[in-house]
Amino acid sequence: MKVTLKTLAVILSLMSSQFFFAQQINTDQKTHEIELQNYENEIKRISADNHKILDNKISDLKKQLKDLETKKKNLVKSEDNLNSTKEKISKLELANQKIENKITTTSISDEEIQKQRIKTKQNELNIQKLKLTQITQQKELEKAISAL
Repeated sequence: MKVTLKTLAVILSLMSSQFFFAQQINTDQKTHEIELQNYENEIKRISADNHKILDNKISDLKKQLKDLETKKKNLVKSEDNLNSTKEKISKLELANQKIENKITTTSISDEEIQKQRIKTKQNELNIQKLKLTQITQQKELEKAISAL
């Protein structure tokens, strides 16, 4: 009986220690699972924050691109306006030269000469207006260039 009691005590002791180790392993496993879940949650939060930051940067870059495209359009428009004005001035100056050549090389009546001179003066007036416009357009072009 003593042997059985000792054996029983040893068996109980072994079973108790195995239960303790099994419980310890189970506790460690749960702790690891909780830590893993916490890490996953932290990674999700960091990822969401990074996505938000990237979305904001993309939005800012799109705004900057839109601003640059607007500035480019303004620059092209200013250049086109300036070139158009220069062409108009050149055409009027050429028209005046033709009128002057017509007056000096052909024999026309005094009345026709007066009409041609009036037309020349009107062209000169238009040229002066266009030159003022050209100065304004040049300033707008410089402003558009400096905006870039």
